[in-house]
Amino acid sequence: MIPTARSYRLAKARVHQSVTPGLAAISDSDGFALVDVTVTDGRIAAITPHDRAAAHANATDLGGRIVLPCFVDCHTHIDKGHIWPRRPNPDGTFMGALNAAGADRVARWNAEDVARRMDFSLRSAYAHGTRALRTHLDSVPPQEEISWPVFEAVRDEWRGRIELQGACLLGIDGVRDKKWFDALAARVAAAKGVLGVVTYMLPDLEELLDHVFAKAIEHGLDLDFHADETDDIAAISLKKIAEAALWSGFEGNILVGHCCSLARQPDLDVLETLDKVAKAGLAVVSLPMCNLYLQDRRSDQTTPRWRGVTLLHEMKARGIPVAVASDNTRDPFYAYGDLDMLEVYRMATRILHFDHPVADWPKAVAATPAKVMRLDGFGTLAAGGDADFIVFKGRSWTELLSRPESDRIVVRAGHAIERELPDYAELDELMVE
Repeated sequence: MIPTARSYRLAKARVHQSVTPGLAAISDSDGFALVDVTVTDGRIAAITPHDRAAAHANATDLGGRIVLPCFVDCHTHIDKGHIWPRRPNPDGTFMGALNAAGADRVARWNAEDVARRMDFSLRSAYAHGTRALRTHLDSVPPQEEISWPVFEAVRDEWRGRIELQGACLLGIDGVRDKKWFDALAARVAAAKGVLGVVTYMLPDLEELLDHVFAKAIEHGLDLDFHADETDDIAAISLKKIAEAALWSGFEGNILVGHCCSLARQPDLDVLETLDKVAKAGLAVVSLPMCNLYLQDRRSDQTTPRWRGVTLLHEMKARGIPVAVASDNTRDPFYAYGDLDMLEVYRMATRILHFDHPVADWPKAVAATPAKVMRLDGFGTLAAGGDADFIVFKGRSWTELLSRPESDRIVVRAGHAIERELPDYAELDELMVE
């Protein structure tokens, strides 16, 4: 359906004003505008309101199908991906996941194993329409010496298809070994990565955060935290991160993931935290599928009572940039998933109520994470920008979000790609003891 010529026009494309600037005046109540898209030499030459009287005879008629920019997935763990067959979560809990993943890392994560599973994950993401992806990399000794060189090689191999970013991952208690952590920060800087830790309530949390921020400032690194992935109302490390950002004068980008406990806390505490998060300029990403799987799982076979997601609506109302992302894929933290950001957005719409109104929630899987990741031109459709977009069958939100859209067309540099998903059997030999 997508022409192969160097220049062509797609007529009657339905685009959303939140990710296609300048169309608010002609958008309908759901935020859609009917436009013609002209592509020339791999770039979008023009996006113009559809004029039936002026329609070109040679244009390809999309019939009102939705066209969205390629996705930006800002929180994943492709170093863990697809280890479920050899190391499943024994009980579906967070601690079960932590212990299983840690044991598998120690036993199996050599360079070949990590590289092959990363490549499998990226091929899946690419086929589904992801253009940029940030992955966390377990960086506890000695894994950092294995995974970071693999990441750099994979990033180079995938450049031009998926823009890949890496963030180190370790518990913040690991920062206590300052000599080792300082060397890790230097290693991350050399790889042009992002400095990341998992925060939890320790007596010396503030001191440890001070050191993390100091190293980020020293090396000019952005920061990416896992925070408060628990239902414990006493978990307030999101607030501590915001306070550390303010008192350190940090000027880089900060992304904080999960923040589950915030939804359990008293309203006055929530308001105080959100005010500090907004003032500090933090961005927050929720991982709705993984947190729905792990949070409030009960060992006594009773039904979970809450959704495990954070307060994105309240954050957005304060001007805090918010996103949703894939998180884990077929590993002990999440038994399912395929790095399909349409699935993430579909699930987020249902779990977090990204509807009534839809407003500008589509930015949460496109323009907002692109800005956090400093990727100019990603996550939007605009004249002069790259012709990287996805053509769906759905013509409305209810059509788009009711089916998997497995026959979507992914266009990169103006041309439809071959959307062949990798076969799970490719990884079989990695699952054998």
